[in-house]
Amino acid sequence: MRFRALSWAWAWAWAWAWAWAWSWAWAAATLAIAPAAAPAAADEALAERGRIIADTYCSDCHATGPTGASPLPIAPPLRTFRQRWDVENLAEALAEGIMVGHEDMPEFRMTPSEIDAFLAYLDSF
Repeated sequence: MRFRALSWAWAWAWAWAWAWAWSWAWAAATLAIAPAAAPAAADEALAERGRIIADTYCSDCHATGPTGASPLPIAPPLRTFRQRWDVENLAEALAEGIMVGHEDMPEFRMTPSEIDAFLAYLDSF
């Protein structure tokens, strides 16, 4: 009788330890995967908002997509901005109002959230 009680207690302890270990492993795996998915979705949503801003404010002169020529030949496509300029400095210019050396470029200002979205869109190229 004593042998049966001891083996039952041992089996119960082993089953409990096994279940506990798997629950922690499952939790760790879930936490490792979930944070990676959430920022990616947020970045995509921010870049999509930036695309809408670019299409609204910039598409009359600049090519705003991944291909194609700009409607105004002297206006560089947005996909080339990172190669031409330090885009981080562009944030300040967007906040203060862009003013460039030619009269065809309109002056406009963006809010901080619009700037973040626009720069996220430029990062997507």
